[in-house]
Amino acid sequence: MGEIVLKSETIELEEYKSLLSNPYKTFRQADQLRREICGDEVSFVINRNINFTDRCINRCKFCSFRFRKNYLLSKEEIAKKVEEALDYGCTEVCIQGGLLENANLNFYIDILQTVRDISKSIHIHAFSPMEVFHAARNSKMHVEDVLRELKRAGLDSIPGTAAEILVDEIREEICPEKLKTSEWVFVIKTAHKLGIPTTATMMYGHIESWEDRIEHLLLIKKIQQETHGITEFIPLPFMPKNNPLGKLSSGSSGFEDLLVIAIARIILYPEIKNIQASWVKLGKKLVQASLYTGANDVGGTLMEENISKAAGSSSGEFLEVEEILQLIRTAGRIPVQRSTVYEPIKRFDSD
Repeated sequence: MGEIVLKSETIELEEYKSLLSNPYKTFRQADQLRREICGDEVSFVINRNINFTDRCINRCKFCSFRFRKNYLLSKEEIAKKVEEALDYGCTEVCIQGGLLENANLNFYIDILQTVRDISKSIHIHAFSPMEVFHAARNSKMHVEDVLRELKRAGLDSIPGTAAEILVDEIREEICPEKLKTSEWVFVIKTAHKLGIPTTATMMYGHIESWEDRIEHLLLIKKIQQETHGITEFIPLPFMPKNNPLGKLSSGSSGFEDLLVIAIARIILYPEIKNIQASWVKLGKKLVQASLYTGANDVGGTLMEENISKAAGSSSGEFLEVEEILQLIRTAGRIPVQRSTVYEPIKRFDSD
C-alpha cells in the first residue's frame, strides 16, 4: 500500500505534511489507493447546471459571478432548462444561485416544485449550505426544519459548496459574510442526519496554506467518519480572473492541482471513495493526468456553467457524453455513467 499507513483515526498534521516532501511518491501512493477502491473504472454523470440568479447580498472576494449579468430566472425559464435536460438524457439537475435578500424557504420550495412539475424522477442536487442557512435565517426557522421541508418538496441531495477553506481565519479574509466553519458543518451533518446526502468541496490556491488545506481535509474526513453521508470530494482550484482576490493570487499550478488531488485521496482514505477532477476548472488534459494521481470521477456534462466561466475558465460549459467517453478511454480507463449518488447506470467497455 505504500510507505505511509493512513488508517488510524488521528495522525499528526506533520505526518500529512510529509506527503509534500516527495510528490512523486505521493502520486504513486494515491494511485495505488485509487486502484484498490475503484479499479480502472472512471465515472461521470449526465447532468445540467442551473444557476438561477447572479444577484447576491454577499460580497465574497473570490466571486466573479455576482451581478455579472444581473439576472433572475423565472419559473418558466427554469422549467425550460429542466425540459432540455430531460431531452438530453440528464439524470440530474444541479441548482444553485446567489443569495437574494428576501429569499426564504418558500422561494427555494418554489424552485423545487417547478422542477417536480416537469419530472418526478430527475435527481435534484440543489442549494449549498449557505443557501440553506440563508433560507433558515430569512424564514426564522431552524436549519433542520428547513431541510425537512426541502426534502419533502423534492430535494434529493445537496452540493457541499460554500466550503471554500474550512478555517475561519481564512474565511474572515475571503468571505466574511458567509457562514462560519461550524455553521457549514452543522448544515452538512444535519442533512446527513435527515438522509440527504451531500458532496464536499474545497476551493484552494489563494491565500491559504497547505496546513489550512490539510485541516480542511481532516474536518471532511471526521464528518464522514461520523455520518457516512458524503458521496464525493471535489477539489476546486481558485479562478483568479474578474475578482478582488485575484489581485492577491494568480491561482495554483497544474502540478499543485494534481498534488491536491493526490493528498486528498490519501487523507480521505478509506472514508471517501470518490475524488472528482473538475474538467471545467482543470481542463481535459489535466483531468486525464489526475486519473493517475488519485481521481476516479470527471464530473458531469453540465450543459451550462456560469460561475467558473465568469472567473476565467476557458474549458467550456458543456462536455458531450461522447467527449467524456473519449477523455476517459484515451487515458486508459473504463467509463461508467453513474447517478448523483454513485450508483452505476451504464458501463462503457472499450470498443
